[in-house]
This record gives sequence, C-alpha cells and structure tokens, in this order.
Amino acid sequence: MLVQAGRAAAPHADRIAARLDSLVRDPDDYLIERLAFALAGLGDVRVMPALHRLTVRKLLWRNGRHARALAALPAAELMPLLRRDLGADAADGGGNACALDVLATWGPDAAPAVPEVTACLEGPCAYEATRVLGRIGPPAAAAAGRLAEYATGPVRPLGPWGPDPRGPWHGVRMAAWAHSRVTGDDSLALRIYTADLASGLGSRVLPYLADLGPAAARHTDAVRALMDSPGAWTRVAAAHAWWRITGDPEPALPVLLGSVDPEWDGHPAYPTPRAVRHLGEIGAPAAAAEPVLTRLLERETRLGRPWESIRILADDAFTRTLTEALAGIGSHSPECPSAGTGRPHQHEYPWGT
Repeated sequence: MLVQAGRAAAPHADRIAARLDSLVRDPDDYLIERLAFALAGLGDVRVMPALHRLTVRKLLWRNGRHARALAALPAAELMPLLRRDLGADAADGGGNACALDVLATWGPDAAPAVPEVTACLEGPCAYEATRVLGRIGPPAAAAAGRLAEYATGPVRPLGPWGPDPRGPWHGVRMAAWAHSRVTGDDSLALRIYTADLASGLGSRVLPYLADLGPAAARHTDAVRALMDSPGAWTRVAAAHAWWRITGDPEPALPVLLGSVDPEWDGHPAYPTPRAVRHLGEIGAPAAAAEPVLTRLLERETRLGRPWESIRILADDAFTRTLTEALAGIGSHSPECPSAGTGRPHQHEYPWGT
C-alpha cells in the first residue's frame, strides 16, 4: 500500500527510512523491497543501502511496476548501481527493461549510461534501448549508425520475439525517431514517416511527427484528416501533432476538448489524461477547458476500477496532470513551444511504435 501511495507517503518518510534501517539483517526481502520502493518514490536517498541489498539478491528490477519509482531518485545517486546492473548482462530481458524505463524517464541525465544502453541494442530490449538513446539525444550520437540500420532495415535486432525475417521490426519508427534525436538530422525519419502515411499507417507516426514539429510541415494535410478519425486516441494524437507542427491551436481545441470525459474513471482505454495534458501545453487559448478540468480536479471519487491495482498512483498522476494543465492554461503564452525547435517537453516523447 505504501508503494501505491506515491507522494502521499511523504509525511512518513522518516518512519519508512528508520524501518528500513532496522531491517538491515532481516531475511524478509519482500518487506524491504516494498519499503524501499516507497521511499525511492519520494526521491529519498536514504534508500540506497536497501537498493544495494536488493540488487545483490537480484530483486531490484524484477517488478517493473514498482521499479519505475526509482526514477524519482537523483540520477547521480542511482546511476552507478543502474549501470552496473545493465552492464552485468546486456542480454537480460525483464530486468533490463525496467532499468531502461528508469533511464528513459531521466532523458539527457541518463547520458553516462550510453555505453550500457548501446549494448542493449543487441539484445531482447533493443526497442527500450532505442527509446532511451533518443531521449538522451546528442550525447548518444555514437549509436547513430546502428539506429539507422534498424530504421532502414538492413539489420534487425533480436527484439522480444527473435530475429524474424518475415516482416519489418516493430521498432523501425522508434529507431528513425531516435536517429533524428541523436544526430539532429530529420531526413531519415521523415522519409520513413512519409512512407507510413502513404500506406495508411498515419496513426502510428503521429507522435513522431509531433516531435518533429515544423520540420513535418509537409504533412499537415494528412494530420488534419486524421483529426476526424473514428478512434479517440488517434484524434487526440492528430490534434496534438497539428498544434506542434503549425502552432495553430484552433482546429485542435475542439478535438481535445471533446476527448476530455468529465466522468473519466481511470479506464486506460480512453485518452482523457493525454487530452488534458495537451490542453495545458496549448495554454491560454484553451481557456474554455478550465471548467471541466476544475470539475475533474475537485471530484471526491478517486480513480480506479476493481481491476486497477495501482489506482492510488493513477489518481495521483491524474491530479498532477490536471493541476499542471490548469496552471498552463492560466500562465502560458499562446505561442506553440515547438516553434523554431520542433522539440516537446520531456514527458511528450513518442510512446508508440
């Protein structure tokens, strides 16, 4: 329960740290693991001795849902431990995937781990490693050649399902995006995304076009058409891409507003949180969204369904999303932040394939 509490556990940080210290010789790794992730989620470096114990016992990266809490720790504190675990077995699957997830959250601060992440390109976590390298950006330029090979097809990584030659690798689009991020050259990515649009796969490249921003201006007609898609997630992604590329919020706002369900209960099939985030990024022109966002924020009913085992964390995350969006609408200028750069805030890097 403490792990699920997230930031709400902050008043109890001293008690959690003291309890961890008292368990230094306790054989109950399960309790240590839960307390450690709860304290790590608060960014409290007093957790480091417990994390060292868990990594020695091969327990630190076994639970991906909880391991994401480690991203709240300062990168400088966790980085040596994380790099050692990645370097120990670059062919590992689940453990490396969790560690790479943390590195992806850190973005450019993960640059010291470029050698270990690059090694992961050759194993079953190639997709996750590709995403991390893209988020790191230019410090990962040494991996550009391999990323280009994965994006264009002459070389295929192992991937989670083996080197199957019958079709393109599922991470081709991510590799193209990562190549553009580490090199600053968008031409390869645009060539691949243009082919996807021509073959009817536009919904899959919308996050990447949004990241490219004005550099993807040749595709505004295709993006505008996808704003009328029958799929809510596609409509939201297209509206966001339109705004990122053009800086014009007007066509995007009705789509995003229409995708904010005032009764959203946390069901992951609906894009309400993402629509809320995009409205906050647009800023002042999205002022019409303030009443519904305020109503969602002030609801007493917490998010979550019976099948949602981390509903407290989901509620905490959605509350932050709403709060940040309302602050953005009240304080941001109407100008699109991608203008002139084509680059979004860290949390808005592409999420799909």
